[in-house]
Amino acid sequence: MIPEASAEFVCQMEEVLDVYQRPYDPDNPTVCLDEARKQLISETRAPYQDEKGVEYVDYEYKREGVANMYMIVEPLGGKREVVVTDTHDGLQWAKIVAHIVEEMYPNASKVTLVEDNLSAHKKAALYEVFEPHRARNILKRLEFIWTPKHGSWLNIAECELSVLTRQGIKDRVPSKEELIRQVEAWYHNRNEKVKKVDWQFTAKDARIKLKRLYPTIIT
Repeated sequence: MIPEASAEFVCQMEEVLDVYQRPYDPDNPTVCLDEARKQLISETRAPYQDEKGVEYVDYEYKREGVANMYMIVEPLGGKREVVVTDTHDGLQWAKIVAHIVEEMYPNASKVTLVEDNLSAHKKAALYEVFEPHRARNILKRLEFIWTPKHGSWLNIAECELSVLTRQGIKDRVPSKEELIRQVEAWYHNRNEKVKKVDWQFTAKDARIKLKRLYPTIIT
């Protein structure tokens, strides 16, 4: 849902769009983070093919719980990773952020992290998971860029989740282990092909195409 005209919305939108215009810098990579839940479903009867090669799938299924997927993507580096977890609360978010900084980009001076401004995304959560010196060191190497409310379409990681859903995950996934296998196969394949994201929409474009979202200037 696109909101009404709002200075707060366009301010945050243009901040995200400006970040996407930065040149590639391995010492300060721009990384996008988003998450989605996946219902785990198993078959009650195994599908089969007849002698003509027609596949038959029973409509009955069994719910096996829910898993959470964190999509991490570096648009200009052509690098992404999907971490499958059992939870999606603030503590889990803190662990994902630490993974990005300490394991994915250990040599970067700073990581610019673009993500949705959700209630679970609080810097203080790192102090609930890690010792103070470690939490502080992680935060010192991060620049947070929040997408505006109702502006999740600005998060490139959301676009990658859509691609993953279409290309890499079957409709019915019976277990967390199988989900991990499928998402790893997908992102390893994209990483090997160095699939970068060429984001074209700029703040200049927004001022024309989304003019109605900009507040009227008071003189």
